[in-house]
Amino acid sequence: MTKSVSLSASASYFIEDDMTSRVACSALILASVGSVAAFAQWTMRRAAIVFPDETRVQVEVADTEELRQRGLMFRKSLAPNEGMIFVFDRPGHYPFWMKNTLIPLDMLWLDTSSRIVAIADSVPPCQADPCPTFPPPEPAGPASFVVELVAGFAKAHKLKAGDLLKVSGLQPK
Repeated sequence: MTKSVSLSASASYFIEDDMTSRVACSALILASVGSVAAFAQWTMRRAAIVFPDETRVQVEVADTEELRQRGLMFRKSLAPNEGMIFVFDRPGHYPFWMKNTLIPLDMLWLDTSSRIVAIADSVPPCQADPCPTFPPPEPAGPASFVVELVAGFAKAHKLKAGDLLKVSGLQPK
């Protein structure tokens, strides 16, 4: 018996036997699971940061090892009012790298009270392996958060070490 299986709005094929039908259904289920995982990756939790000049930025929250490792990799652009906040379990000195990051970024290291302890301006994308790491330049202390923003944001908003930011929307994991 011949069966028609629709894989998407634009693709379908015919199945000749029951074993092929089971294999096709399994492949379809796996593809769906992969699509859900990919969708979830781009629908991360969000928080907000208000800067001293009252500029408000929406940030994606990277609060797991997997999300911190992925960061803003493969993004082709970042709006001026968007970014990412990396949340760490304990204060420390956290270097960053720009592997597979396609756009230059500003990086802000924040202490537990959301005060800026270090700034790296316009960090360029990695051009060759091994990628250099960017430790916080002369940190005033350990960081609990790192914020990545579009390159030039820190200078445009006259940010400096010691500035206090208002971070909202971070819930405990």
